[in-house]
Amino acid sequence: MTAYEGALKVLEGLRGRGHRALLAGGCVRDRLRGVEPPDYDIATSAPPEEVQAAFPRTEAVGAAFGVVLVLIDGEAYEVATFRGEGPYLDGRHPSSVRFVDERSDALRRDFTVNGMFLDPTDGSVLDYVGGRADLEAGVLRAIGDPMERFSEDRLRVLRCVRFACQLGFRIEPATWEAVRGFAGKLGPLAAERVSAELTKILLSPRPRLGLELLDASGLLAALLPELLPMKGCPQPPEFHPEGDVWEHTLRTLQALADEGPIPPELAWGALLHDVGKPATLTETDRLRFHGHESVGAAMARELLARLRLGRDLIEGACALVADHLRFDPWPAMRVSTRKRLLRRPDLGSLLRLHRADCLGSHGQLGLYQRVLEDRAALESEAGALRPPPLVTGRHLIAWGYVPGPGFKAMLEAVEDEQLEGRVADVESARRFLEGAFPPPAGGPNSGRTS
Repeated sequence: MTAYEGALKVLEGLRGRGHRALLAGGCVRDRLRGVEPPDYDIATSAPPEEVQAAFPRTEAVGAAFGVVLVLIDGEAYEVATFRGEGPYLDGRHPSSVRFVDERSDALRRDFTVNGMFLDPTDGSVLDYVGGRADLEAGVLRAIGDPMERFSEDRLRVLRCVRFACQLGFRIEPATWEAVRGFAGKLGPLAAERVSAELTKILLSPRPRLGLELLDASGLLAALLPELLPMKGCPQPPEFHPEGDVWEHTLRTLQALADEGPIPPELAWGALLHDVGKPATLTETDRLRFHGHESVGAAMARELLARLRLGRDLIEGACALVADHLRFDPWPAMRVSTRKRLLRRPDLGSLLRLHRADCLGSHGQLGLYQRVLEDRAALESEAGALRPPPLVTGRHLIAWGYVPGPGFKAMLEAVEDEQLEGRVADVESARRFLEGAFPPPAGGPNSGRTS
């Protein structure tokens, strides 16, 4: 069953009990654009208790606000009773909810393109807010008074930017002025809600547009002030003909987006890969940024933790920031170092960031292509990247070494020799260790047992 077929079953279940039920919001917008929606929301005249009675599996995620999740064939469908809302006292939640007709429900929604309903039985679109005209014109417009809409839920300010860069729409002037007016007045929005919107902006097809809108509106200064020093921070023109660090970052992000979908940690890693440059800028023979990778990784960790992004995302993004220059010394790199780098679980993201970093500056991909060719050659050799271990801790003890923290360095040194192709059996590994790490004098069985 497709998600759309599941949505039809929800509509049928409600209508079978005599209730009005329609597809609502973003799924209508997307279907009218010829895009398959990621999910389907349903609006109905049925009160929450009737929705729950109509289906065997439901979750009352927001029954007080008229919202119930209906679970069908592994998909979750948000079913909301047509509702009007009382005053928003906290900038997020209405103080009260009353059940109303579909027209009144449409008038309390955020943007006109999200305020339409669709009746799949005859394909009719119910548009009480002018959403279809704005959809055809590519305009993002708040329903009614934009200042009132944003004061109800201030996250809508960020959602406005997000929809603009996801859809490629221009923001209607009065709506844009309201965005600018609320940029510094977001209030106590949960960090998780803010970071979710920012992540969607970075993952959109137009992250450059999103960041430019965040900057022009004042939202960048309010939410991501660490990025502001990148604006106007110069770079050596022989490596960065595009200009300052901000312009380079915008180009890098857009290069990733143009390539196709990316994981969130790569999006954040790309945004922050050069965040340490302004703090490390020095001018000697040319402009230099010594250690900007490690400084940037520390700054990224603090920023991402403030936004309460998940631990895995934070670790992944910070690793990309810290190591985004790891391929630069590739031609002079030891074979073992190359092989260890090619074994990294985040190699795909690291390579994509390197490519976008190049496209966002000088545009030369020769080094990127060489890494890909070397990787293909090494992966074609059985065991080249991960040869079976020749030596274990038991060998070391038998050869007279005392167990301790040094064992890890010794085992890694043996593996390096394997990766370099200089040892291929236990005996040659033992001889290497005796030369590089002489066993203690008089140790038990020193150098005797293999």
